[in-house]
Amino acid sequence: MRTKRSREEHAQKPDRTKKIKKSHEDAAPKPPPTKEPRLKSALVQDEVDFPRGGGSTLTPFEYKEIQAEAAKEVANELNFEDSQTKKAKSKSRARGKSISKGKSSAKDGGDAKDTIRVEHLNYKRLITGTRILCQVVAIRPLALIVSLPHQLMGHVPITHISNLFTERLENMEESEEEEEGEEEQSEDESGDERAKTRKDKNKVPELHEIFKVGQYLRAVVTAVRPAGASAGVDLGRTKDEVEKASRRVELSVAPAQVNAAVSKRDLGPGFNISGAVKSVEDHGYILDFGITDVSAFLSFSDAKKAFPEKLSVGQLVETSVQKMSENGRTCSVSVDPSVLKSASVSEVTTVGSVLPGALVNALVTAVLPWGLNVQILGFFEGTLDLFHLKNSAEIESKYKLGQKIKVRILWDIISTSPRKFALSALPHIVSLRSPRTSTKQSVPESYPIGTIFDVVKVERVESEWGLVCGIADDVKGFVHISQVSDDHVPSLSATSGMWKVGTTHRARAVGFSALDGILLISLQPSILDQKFLQVADVHVGEVIKATVIRLADVGLFLSVSNNVEGVVWPTHFADIKLKHPERRFKPGATVKCRVLWVDPERKRLRFTLKKTLVESELPAITQFSDATVGMVTHGVVSKIFPKSLLVEYYSGVRASVPLREASETAGANLESDFFVGQVVKTRVIALDSDTSRITASIRQAASSFQAQLDVSAVEIGSSCDGVVTEIHKDNVLVTLKPVGVRALVSLNNLANHRETTSAQLRSTLKVGEILSDLVVVTKNVDKGIVIAANRPKARESTAANKDAAKKIRNFNSFKVGEVISGRVLNHGRATSILLSKHVRGVLHPTDVSDDYSKAAPYPPVDSDINVVVTHIDHAKKRITLSARPSRVSPGDSAPVIDREIESVQDLKVGDSVRGFVKSVADHGLFVTIGRDVDARVQIKELFDDYVKDWKPRFQENQVVQGRILALDTEKKQVELTFRSGDLARSSKSALQLRDFEEGQKVDALVKRVEPYGVFVSIKGSRISGLCHKSQISDNKDADVAEALKGFREGDPVRAIILKINLETGRIDFGLKPSYFESEDFDMEVDEDDVEEEGEDEDDDGDDDGDEEAEEEREDEGEESDESEHAEEESDEEADGVNSDGEESSDFEVILVDEPESIPERATPARQPVPTLQLSGGFSWSNPTADTAIASGSESSDDEDGGQGPSKKSKRKRRHEIQRDLTTDMHTKTPESTGEFERLVLASPNSSFLWIQYMSFQLQLSEVDKAREIGRRALQAINFREEQEKLNVWTALLNLETMYGSDETLDAVFKDAARHNDSKTMHLRLAEILDQAQKSDKAEELYRRTSKKFGASSKVWTHFGEHYFKASRVEDARKLLPRSLQSLEKRKHLKTISKFAQMEYKLADPERGKTIFEGIIDSHPKRLDLWSVYMDMEISQGNIQSLRNIFERVFTQKLSTKKAKFFFKKWLEVERSIGTEEGADLVKEKAVEWTQRKGVQDAS
Repeated sequence: MRTKRSREEHAQKPDRTKKIKKSHEDAAPKPPPTKEPRLKSALVQDEVDFPRGGGSTLTPFEYKEIQAEAAKEVANELNFEDSQTKKAKSKSRARGKSISKGKSSAKDGGDAKDTIRVEHLNYKRLITGTRILCQVVAIRPLALIVSLPHQLMGHVPITHISNLFTERLENMEESEEEEEGEEEQSEDESGDERAKTRKDKNKVPELHEIFKVGQYLRAVVTAVRPAGASAGVDLGRTKDEVEKASRRVELSVAPAQVNAAVSKRDLGPGFNISGAVKSVEDHGYILDFGITDVSAFLSFSDAKKAFPEKLSVGQLVETSVQKMSENGRTCSVSVDPSVLKSASVSEVTTVGSVLPGALVNALVTAVLPWGLNVQILGFFEGTLDLFHLKNSAEIESKYKLGQKIKVRILWDIISTSPRKFALSALPHIVSLRSPRTSTKQSVPESYPIGTIFDVVKVERVESEWGLVCGIADDVKGFVHISQVSDDHVPSLSATSGMWKVGTTHRARAVGFSALDGILLISLQPSILDQKFLQVADVHVGEVIKATVIRLADVGLFLSVSNNVEGVVWPTHFADIKLKHPERRFKPGATVKCRVLWVDPERKRLRFTLKKTLVESELPAITQFSDATVGMVTHGVVSKIFPKSLLVEYYSGVRASVPLREASETAGANLESDFFVGQVVKTRVIALDSDTSRITASIRQAASSFQAQLDVSAVEIGSSCDGVVTEIHKDNVLVTLKPVGVRALVSLNNLANHRETTSAQLRSTLKVGEILSDLVVVTKNVDKGIVIAANRPKARESTAANKDAAKKIRNFNSFKVGEVISGRVLNHGRATSILLSKHVRGVLHPTDVSDDYSKAAPYPPVDSDINVVVTHIDHAKKRITLSARPSRVSPGDSAPVIDREIESVQDLKVGDSVRGFVKSVADHGLFVTIGRDVDARVQIKELFDDYVKDWKPRFQENQVVQGRILALDTEKKQVELTFRSGDLARSSKSALQLRDFEEGQKVDALVKRVEPYGVFVSIKGSRISGLCHKSQISDNKDADVAEALKGFREGDPVRAIILKINLETGRIDFGLKPSYFESEDFDMEVDEDDVEEEGEDEDDDGDDDGDEEAEEEREDEGEESDESEHAEEESDEEADGVNSDGEESSDFEVILVDEPESIPERATPARQPVPTLQLSGGFSWSNPTADTAIASGSESSDDEDGGQGPSKKSKRKRRHEIQRDLTTDMHTKTPESTGEFERLVLASPNSSFLWIQYMSFQLQLSEVDKAREIGRRALQAINFREEQEKLNVWTALLNLETMYGSDETLDAVFKDAARHNDSKTMHLRLAEILDQAQKSDKAEELYRRTSKKFGASSKVWTHFGEHYFKASRVEDARKLLPRSLQSLEKRKHLKTISKFAQMEYKLADPERGKTIFEGIIDSHPKRLDLWSVYMDMEISQGNIQSLRNIFERVFTQKLSTKKAKFFFKKWLEVERSIGTEEGADLVKEKAVEWTQRKGVQDAS
């Protein structure tokens, strides 16, 4: 025990040393202090011991007195029970009953007195001195949190690791002071090095450096405190139930205490014992077991098997004795994990040598309903309860008398005499590992806290303890009796009641007992309905409701749930600083807050109560990756520097705001304009990914900033007037009326118009002067610049022409060859150009420029462009445009680099052309080379050399150049090559179906033999077809099946072409002998000889490539061909058609090197389907993954490798090499149908994967398969996932809109409306039709929706928005009175306000202002509508109108809070679009209003 002087000497040590010494002193017994104990801080006094109420004001000294008295009483009671137990056992032995008889009576239900009672461990039975096996579950700076048997918890203070470790902690401060003194005296370099070396040597390791989670430890109980008592070690203030439970039991793992009773004679080979590193020697470590006159040696080589890092003095090490020296004083040990797990004890000389964790053989002496009685080490008795038996449900059938089992000792029952032991036969304890599920995951990983189980079945009932439930085959759950119901349950019954054996319940995971390997669950409805069970369940940026716990100087403490608490710092109490926060935040009050910061490891939360942040609808930045340039979000000023502001977002993410971006005013004083804690709206203007630095702007985030830069409403060529605002040297800055956009006008232009000089005009021109007859010459939407000029007098038109020019042009007024100006609206497969108010044109990417390399295929949206009309389709109401300079201005244009290609007839083989990559498929590229001409580039034509991973080299809209390889003018197909060299290399395989004719006799090879015929391919081509079995023999009575057996794959045959169908691409062959004459076979022999000679002379790689592609095509298409022709055969036989009929032998031409492009067997009514374009409209999948949806296969890449292995070797290699496709399934973009199937099988409820799968099929033009996948998704997704199903329905509607007919779309829509909210689906489809530019259908749907859901304000506002966006302003205005007739009166004001806002944004702002004036006149107390009215006027930039509105607002009766809101808003408006004088006036008015309000309140 320390003296008073020593305590005073160490009073000034660091915090960690103070906490360690306080823990050490509190853990040791001390006499009552002679002076008054020190009071705790207010923080400790306010600690809540019981979550549901109750507290304590006792001092630590009073606690210790009570604890000592309680421990004494418990000891007396236990001693009395021990004496009674001894008497009873002596009487039992005197009767001389055999063990077997006791076991049989126990099985019969009798309570035999010669059997040992199997008891569970609890806090009452856990007494000081008990040695117990525990497992580390958490590591804190000053303690270990460990799991004990039967769901108990404990903690090991840092002072109870080992005696040597504690000495190092106590000497740490003194050593640091000595080192500092030596460093001050040391002046040379060698002295510094010695001081540094000594400092590293004396450094005490942290607990997380010498222990790990999941590690098994032997410990001895040093103290058991009553419930709610504070531990003697600082575990921190926490609401974590695990750590709260661990406070009660204090343990020690010091070898001197754990091994105190171990006999020296029992230290033999295989004996596992823990020791502490005593010293580090030249070849190893000396360990201390805490046994007198015994030490151990551990070599460096053996130590590395378990400890890669060097061990430090005092560190705890689990060892197994290998050899004892002859003198019995030293032994060699091993720390090999495999040795520790397998080492077992067979005999000991004393009961003190039986340590927890020892592996022993147990002999079953009794089988009881509640466990086993066993005998270990020959004469010691032990028990195994049902929780620590592997087959507890079938205990009587699995365990027999005399059976031997492997067990580990859990704890010793020291209250019995002789001493007995509690054992465990659980596999994870026997093998000293953490429990795992069947998926090789840990139980907490498979079932984290908060997991809800819809069904758990009660398997066993412990009447006064709880329920054991089955969760999975290898996972059990335990429900404590206090977790069964929200009401008090005194006891449970296995045969009756709500929780009897066999009943099922809904449960939730609330914890995990690591040592028992059992999941802790709860059936309480309050727990099931609770949203947050732990801090990790709370997400940053989430808006939640919390309850005020208390208000302190450091902050406001809130409770989200029983186990989740957080704090609000004073700077986040409100948008402004509160003078009396105690009036606003009272204990028990509910507040609405937003999560600022989450630390799951430390279990801490931070909230904000700032109304601006809580109600903000802007996106939140919770990490650096969330920020994007241009993003507008709210932040809080955390620091103010002279030239910048530091703004903090969520999770501690910060941004710097430079002085120039903090205010519109030059040279502003940031300290006076801003304050710490102020909420500001910022726009991200720069990101530095290397330093994770964000630069933001407050000035650019203002609403007026965008209004001033928005010049999209100004049309080039429009006439307007302007007001002079500034006069410069060479130009004049004017404000155009009525749009309010600023523009530049050249002084020379004005001077020429007024017939004067620039100098004279500059001297006479005045600010505020109106300039009339201005014409917008050009504009830049991105930079917000508009150039205007006076219209030249020479070009002034007559009044009649002016009136005609002002008329809105209709579709019929446009002519081919006319040059006009338009505005880019959007991008799809082509660019949509707005030519007039109701007329749009189409600009194809190949018509944008004469040089593809100098211009993008899609001009920027909202940019203005000059185009020429090239074609007008009156039937489809479509105007085709061109922006090529050679067409717009033929005389001034540069030479044409890329010529126009209007049809396939404009091309010829060998032409060099350029185009844009349209899409990247598995088998190659599709390139757009003309307005209606697309070319295909196969993989083998991409590069001269072999390239395996070719897809990343190409992107959509990339400019590429190639040569025309082949043309098909009838089918409008073009083949392109990027390879150099002679184009004649592929002439061998250039034969097409049209090159043959009916009746022609050809040489062919047998490809495959089927029961219905023979597939043959024409030599020297890629064309193959079917010879039906009816065309093989002239003898009708012959056995055709036997004849088919005579054909073998690769046999040469002579065939005649019976029928060619160019439309379907099918060819029929005949092999009957009657079709041929003897001369035909003579010719065949000669041709074969010539062909063989040619093959020997010219054996290039193309044949190998064709054979490989053909083989792959056969493998892939075999199944489809078989099923296809089997259907034909069955149909033929069912209909009784003659087997000689020609129609039964139709077959499609197979292009063997294009497996992906072969369509299925088509019907005459089937039409070609266009491929999916993802550049506009509905996004079928993740944008980042769209370009990688289809990855290239290795087999396709091999097509251009001519000098490859033979076909047989490739086939053999394909069977030998197998690849595990599931290893990278979750990290690699799906490349095939098989990979998609595996993904959707693993995640059937993910609508994203299903929609991505549909998109993949649509890229292959498989529309029917995409529909089928959508239907499969609806069946596979769980019925509870309503949003996921809604996403799939939306995808199906998009699919039918783009690729289906009106009938299919209507059918899908009706089905979707039945399975989902009907109104939602109506509005979804209407939006889809709007996006697809099907305005007529969208309008009709809106009409039906408004009739069906006329009581919904949302329907009418969407309908009105549709009309406004379509420029049908009058129709939209007529909807408002119609809607008011259908809507309830309470929805009128909301609907009128929405229509007024649409007038501001999409039509006439003056009309919107008139509507708002009517609203506020009739409802002056609706201050929210006043605020909306102001926002609309702010968007127009009319400062004077805004001032009038603010003046009228303050004539209303306002509360102080509302007045501050409007004054603050007025001040922001004056600073953004007003003047400094206006801002000063607002401040004066605010002071005046406050004074007047104070006088009124006083009176």
